[in-house]
Amino acid sequence: MAITSSGIGSGLDIELLVTQLMAAERAPTENRLVKRSTEFAGQLSAFGSLKGALSGLQSSLSGLQQLSTFAGRNATVSDADVLSASASNSAAAGSYAIEVSQLAKAHSLASGSYTSASDAVGEGELSFRFGTTDYTSPVPGPESYDGFTVNADKAAASITIDSSNNTLQGIRDAVNNADIGVSASIINDGSGFRLLFASTDTGAENSLEVSVTESGAAGLSAFEFNASSSNLDQTVAAQDAAFTVNGLAVTSASNKVSGVVSGLEITLKSETSGVPVEVDVSRNSASIKGALNSFIASYNGFIDTTNALTSFDPASKEAGYLLGDATMRGISGRLRSEINAAVNGAGAYDTLASIGITTDDKGKLVLNQAALDNVLEDDFDALSALFAVQGVASNNGVNYLSSTGDTAVGDYGVVITQAASQGANTGAAAVGFPNLDITALNDSFKLKVNGIQSAEILLTQATYADGDELAAELQSQINGDETFKAGGISVAVSFDSATGAFSITSSRYGSGSIVEITEVDTDTAATLGFSVSAGTDGVDVEGTINGVNATGLGQRLTAATGSDAEGLSLLVTATTTGSLGTVNFTRGLADGLDDLLDNFLGANNILEVRIDGLQDRIDRIDVDGIALDRRMEAIEVRYRSQFGKLDALLAQLNNTSNFLETQLANLPTFFGNNK
Repeated sequence: MAITSSGIGSGLDIELLVTQLMAAERAPTENRLVKRSTEFAGQLSAFGSLKGALSGLQSSLSGLQQLSTFAGRNATVSDADVLSASASNSAAAGSYAIEVSQLAKAHSLASGSYTSASDAVGEGELSFRFGTTDYTSPVPGPESYDGFTVNADKAAASITIDSSNNTLQGIRDAVNNADIGVSASIINDGSGFRLLFASTDTGAENSLEVSVTESGAAGLSAFEFNASSSNLDQTVAAQDAAFTVNGLAVTSASNKVSGVVSGLEITLKSETSGVPVEVDVSRNSASIKGALNSFIASYNGFIDTTNALTSFDPASKEAGYLLGDATMRGISGRLRSEINAAVNGAGAYDTLASIGITTDDKGKLVLNQAALDNVLEDDFDALSALFAVQGVASNNGVNYLSSTGDTAVGDYGVVITQAASQGANTGAAAVGFPNLDITALNDSFKLKVNGIQSAEILLTQATYADGDELAAELQSQINGDETFKAGGISVAVSFDSATGAFSITSSRYGSGSIVEITEVDTDTAATLGFSVSAGTDGVDVEGTINGVNATGLGQRLTAATGSDAEGLSLLVTATTTGSLGTVNFTRGLADGLDDLLDNFLGANNILEVRIDGLQDRIDRIDVDGIALDRRMEAIEVRYRSQFGKLDALLAQLNNTSNFLETQLANLPTFFGNNK
């Protein structure tokens, strides 16, 4: 009987057999790899969620770490059309009645009329000084220029006008590009084009004096405005703002007023009409509540995340991916411990519970608003010690600047053995007062301040009635030097009426503060008292913090490495030596939490180690999957080879069977004729 099948050669369905065998061969290993990959991917996602919740919690701490959150003040005004107000952290709570009788104005000068903005107007040098101008314009008249007093706090400046910029447009652009405190514009008033100069600062002491030194083409003198020539028209006289605060008369060069009420900045907008504007300053408790609520919400969000990741559903028998995970338990436990800990050195309010923040039965934070309000009412400033890093000095001559993670909590005594000083150069007694003349023989000199050399300093040739007037001119011209301005260097010049000597003092403190006179004019030493000299260098502050020698740089005193106060940096403004009291340094709850979260989230932390480990396992599973595919390919080749040989063998056996059947059918029977 023939062997039969549906195959081509043998009748076997080789494709089906190979497919079924391969599926059976692959299934156990593939199922194991898929199960492990799913588990590791779930854990990887869970740790990612945990990391995100911790990052959100850390971000919410920023407001609680800033001292400005706890020291903030609010300022409200009764009439915003008249003025606006903003309060800094130092503003005292209170109410102020303000009446405005006059706004500050900026000095404005206009040239004569020109037919075109591109008309050539002469060449030379425009020199600007700022100060108080005693001038009466033709209206109401009679016109009279009776004097100018230099503002020592404003640097003088000069603009060169040559063939490249000797037009109204050229002067306008040169002045504006120089950024010297003067704005220039061109106005077409219907009769022609006029060049307008305006001081960028308001106030009577910021009016303009314009002098001209002509060279080349004539005509630039048309832009002079000084005691010799008032060729420009005064379109707006400089004036101070005038107002009263609780009945006290005050003037200000600017409409933006600060310092009249400590910590309060007022912007005047218009004059009052007999009704005072009320300004109320109060503590900004809203900023504290906002920062606290943000922190509470983030912490409770973290609790929600951890609960989801460690949950177990008895009905479905499904568990969170981090249920029982040691890393999860460790992070949660350390955060709970930090949240409930008392802050060393914080005072009466040293825990969250002490200000009305407690933990409920689910581990979440709950705020008792009434309790917090009582704390804010009782001791508003105490909250900063509970949350933020701060140093509080007992002496006004010492201020906390910064600290590091190595600075330990504690009270540190500060003793100063050398106060910081500024470099100065004091001349001999000046000769000629009253009415000292600055001429071509004593109007120029050069100096080096803090290591930077000036260009030639030129004084305005005039007769100065007293030393203070000339000191203002010296300071204005020195600070107007372009090299000094580029280097951020400034000086103060004073005149001692007792000795008759001028002093030039660098604004910088410390050993790098130096004032050298490097070049003087013919009669400078004989008249002003200044000669080529090194001056007296400044010195750095020296002293100890907690009895250990500290490092001084300028007025900055930093605690020594290895000491308890390591990293503590103080600004010492006191000019006396000896004990300057103590600095109480504390680390708030927010700082402690931030450090702890840095350990969880920083480089090479435990979360990154776990995440990297899981990712490595997933990557290895991918490699195992590739190896499985290669092994299955080899097995499939072997199966197909084996079944191919079997197919050939069965085909051969079928052929043999068919041959034998044919031969047997043709054999004669025993009875003949196959019957």
